[in-house]
Amino acid sequence: MTGECYPTGLRRECGGAILSIDWSDGLCQTISVAALRRACPCATCREISTARESEPLTGTLPIVGGRPNLEIISMEPVGNYAYHIAFSDGHSSGIFTWEQLRSLA
Repeated sequence: MTGECYPTGLRRECGGAILSIDWSDGLCQTISVAALRRACPCATCREISTARESEPLTGTLPIVGGRPNLEIISMEPVGNYAYHIAFSDGHSSGIFTWEQLRSLA
């Protein structure tokens, strides 16, 4: 994990297109909401990602995170290790660990 490092502040910026995270070690990180959506760790998104890597691009797989005006609708803590994030495209099954969020910097 990220050791004793944990989020101390979360902000939506640029009209909701960017998530800024302040970390306990002083780092201020920004992640585009589209990149965050593409990195969704849920089983469905991992399956789609795996299929994209193993099959030729045919245009039949959905493009996640490519929707204009994609926003975070809600972001709720899960214990002391993660956030459950719901997106404006209706997707809400991803639980993003602090370690994963930190790795997206």
